[in-house]
This record gives sequence, C-alpha cells and structure tokens, in this order.
Amino acid sequence: MKLYAAPLQGFTEAPWRNIHQSVFGGIDAYYTPFVRIERGEFRTRDVRDVTLENNTVSRLIPQLIASTPAELERLAGLFIEKGHREADLNMGCPFPLIAGKHKGSGILPYPQEVKALLDELSHYPELKFSVKMRLGWESADEWCALLPLLNAAPLQQVTLHPRIGKQQYKGEVDRASFAEFYRECAHPLVYNGDLLTLEDIRELEEAFPKLEGVMLGRGLLANPALAMEYVQGVALSRTELYSKVKLLHTQLFQHYEAHLQGEAQLLSKMKPYWEYLLPDMDRKLKKAIKKATHVDKYLTAVNQL
Repeated sequence: MKLYAAPLQGFTEAPWRNIHQSVFGGIDAYYTPFVRIERGEFRTRDVRDVTLENNTVSRLIPQLIASTPAELERLAGLFIEKGHREADLNMGCPFPLIAGKHKGSGILPYPQEVKALLDELSHYPELKFSVKMRLGWESADEWCALLPLLNAAPLQQVTLHPRIGKQQYKGEVDRASFAEFYRECAHPLVYNGDLLTLEDIRELEEAFPKLEGVMLGRGLLANPALAMEYVQGVALSRTELYSKVKLLHTQLFQHYEAHLQGEAQLLSKMKPYWEYLLPDMDRKLKKAIKKATHVDKYLTAVNQL
C-alpha cells in the first residue's frame, strides 16, 4: 500500500515534512495543511507553505478548503500558479468554526453544495484532484448520498476518515461504515484514522486488500518511524527510534530558532509536538518539557530524554 502523511494544522508544515523525509522517509506523498481564503485573501503562511521552493519532499500534495466554486477557483488558481499538478479537496475538517461555514465535514450534509464543488474540478485539467472526507457531519450515513457524486467526479483517489465531524477525534472509528464505502467506491480508496502501530496498518491491509493506501496523522507524529517500519517490515528498537527522533527534533528546533522571534515563540511552536511525540516516554521528563518556560530548561529535559 501507499503511505501518505496527513495534513495537521500547526504540525506538518514544510519544515517538519522536509526533515521527516530526510531523517525517516517511508512516505509516498506529504499533504499540506489546508489553504483557505480568510477575509478575502490567502494567508501568507499558507502560500509560503505550498511554495515549491520551500519544500524538498519528493511528492507534495497541497490541500484546499472551500464551500463555493468561486473559492475553489481562486485556490486552484493559486496552486497552478505555484507549479502544482495535484490538489486535495478537504471535506473532512471537524472543527466547528470551519464546519459551521459549510467547509470541511460541515459541507457533507448538503449534497448540492458538494456537487457544485465537484463539478468545478473539471475546469482545471492541469490539476489531478483527490478528496479527503469523513462519513458525515451529524450522521454516519451522510456519505450514502454523496458517493454517487464522488464516483462520477474526476478524482484520482478518495481518503476516508471513518468518523463523523461532530466526533472530532473522539470515540471509535466506524469500520463497518468504512467497509460499506470501500465496497461501493469507484475510485482508489485511502484509509485514515487511528493507525498508531505497525500492527494496526497490517491488520487494516489484511481486512481491506484492495486499499490504495493509508494516511498517517497522529500516529506518525507519535512515532515518526511508523511509515519506515512498514516499508522495512520491522519496528525500530527503542534506541534506534530515540536516536532518530533526537535528530529530527534537533533539526526542527534549529530551523525554528532561526526563523522565530524570541524564546516564547520558539517554545510555543516546539512544545505542542510533545503532546503526540513518543507517548511511552518517561512521564516526569514529558512534564518537565511541557512546564519549561525557558529554552535552557526545555533543552535539558529533551536531552535527558
């Protein structure tokens, strides 16, 4: 199966992607966090993140989020201008401030709005489109009205996270609904959601042998070697994993140290990674990392780990 790195706002921007590929690898394509229009304009950081000169990964797929064909037109135009040949349409973001604007998973209860977006895709032959989505916003059967529209659309693949938007990341994934979608989807299908270990990926591969691939999100942030382990067929030892994580962290820290202003900005960028990274680490050290208010104390705890 192909292995894709999921887009996670605040975590998987270009610096992380570039360093992850150089230190760990195993990923077939990295998806950018979604680009959106805010107050009528593109956000500068989004444009910077999808600019090819800032990305060294072998395959980059920019993601957009939109609720109308007019928004999609502007975002697709940006991607084409930046030299991209692929794009992903986000219909999965579960955060209420986004969903309430009929974006992300908030558009899923409205088949006519989904159809308008999908119809717009054919206007951009320069781009190969994919869709990342959930089962629905309020109900796990909302996909039933959408799948005929998806099957008829010019898509290279569909990524499905089998939760509803209102769950966000809580509760269990709905494998039964995913199995129904899997049987009826005409496009190559990618699974996303709660893949945390090598065994999780292998179990999914056995259950759904026709899957195109899997998308790794929080599991890859927790264990950056997860994709590499799947490709190599064996899990890293704790020593090997911690050694590579140290290298990733050092390079990421040095990048942000050079580009952010002051200790507060630097720590506010680095500390959130430890919400996911190495969940089996020593709890006292993780607490010391989270409580650090100065860079020297932060680095002392990281180096002890």
